[in-house]
Amino acid sequence: MTTASTPSDPLDDRKFVVALARGLELLRAFRPGESMLGNRDFVERTGLPKATVNRLAYTLTVLGYLRLDESVGKYALDAGVLSLGFALLSGTDTLELARPHMRAFAREVGAAVSLGCRDGLDMIYLDTIRSETALTLGLASGSRLSMLTSSMGRAYLAVQPPDVRAALLAELGKAAGREGAAMLADTQREIDTFMREGCCYSFRDWHDDVNAVAVPFREPRDGRWLVLSCSGPASSMGEAVFRDTVAPRLKSLARRLGDTA
Repeated sequence: MTTASTPSDPLDDRKFVVALARGLELLRAFRPGESMLGNRDFVERTGLPKATVNRLAYTLTVLGYLRLDESVGKYALDAGVLSLGFALLSGTDTLELARPHMRAFAREVGAAVSLGCRDGLDMIYLDTIRSETALTLGLASGSRLSMLTSSMGRAYLAVQPPDVRAALLAELGKAAGREGAAMLADTQREIDTFMREGCCYSFRDWHDDVNAVAVPFREPRDGRWLVLSCSGPASSMGEAVFRDTVAPRLKSLARRLGDTA
């Protein structure tokens, strides 16, 4: 089981509530595009015993975070989760500041531009703006991407203190299984790229027809790291376009929104 705690902060077992962490793992088991999951799905994705999953799912249903469809015996996310998401988005002043700039950026480059932050071992999209004039690719708010294969995740890793980054990479490699070594090597390559160029790329790593670039910046209000990314079809936006045209503009936008590395 993974948690969203920062590796640089030692876990205090006296304060850590295991039951709460397990309940949140059930909510995180939902993936983009999925509307319903059953107990078997929860067990497979969290590694928790079936009896524990049953109790957690019941509790989350009573509290309004899950909704049970008795006709199929599966759960859907309920309004409680949605209210938490709205609270997060409404509390992010940077998102409101960034939207008009992101909209203009998407029009200029003919691609999708997204803003995201870390959640556990993933990056979660806070917002995505797509170009209105060209075919673009981009995930919706709430979508998750792996830190190892996404430019957004690689950019986040690149600005972490060395000990925090090492701990995260070790955990990511373990979670990736047999493919972990190769994925870690690709990620380290892009971290090295960041040290030279101030951005990270993902060329067909996340999807066969998706190229992307990402730039991190510190949110002025509370100093947390957010990441801007721009993605487009690899078939029409090659590596040179991202290196020579998109990346310089994205770095400029990041500097307008906060402190860059």
